[in-house]
Amino acid sequence: MSKKILVVEDQEDNRRIMHDLLTHSGYEVIQATDGVEGVAAAEFHRPDLILMDIQLPGIDGYEAIRRIKANPDLATIPIIAVTSYALSGNDVKAFEAGCAAYVAKPFRPRDLLLRMKQIFSEGES
Repeated sequence: MSKKILVVEDQEDNRRIMHDLLTHSGYEVIQATDGVEGVAAAEFHRPDLILMDIQLPGIDGYEAIRRIKANPDLATIPIIAVTSYALSGNDVKAFEAGCAAYVAKPFRPRDLLLRMKQIFSEGES
């Protein structure tokens, strides 16, 4: 059974790129377009991993991450911040919110997939 990935991204082009990359790599993809929808999708679908943009309409990615991590049923789901909002210190904010990793856009697809595999293998040990 393939792993289920929730992509929380407000930009349609970025969602399409992530969807194509992940489905081509054998993952099942669920999409959300803002922070509130992302939290609701995490609660409903219980994905194996979440790829979270930071600059989102409604609540930002940091707040969405905090809400997901505050829910005991979702707290163990690893989250990777995937963002073009890559200013100094934003990676620290992402880790403080509960992220397992931080990837700046534009990213190399191979690097993102490798990081995902590392997180999955860490969870199995």
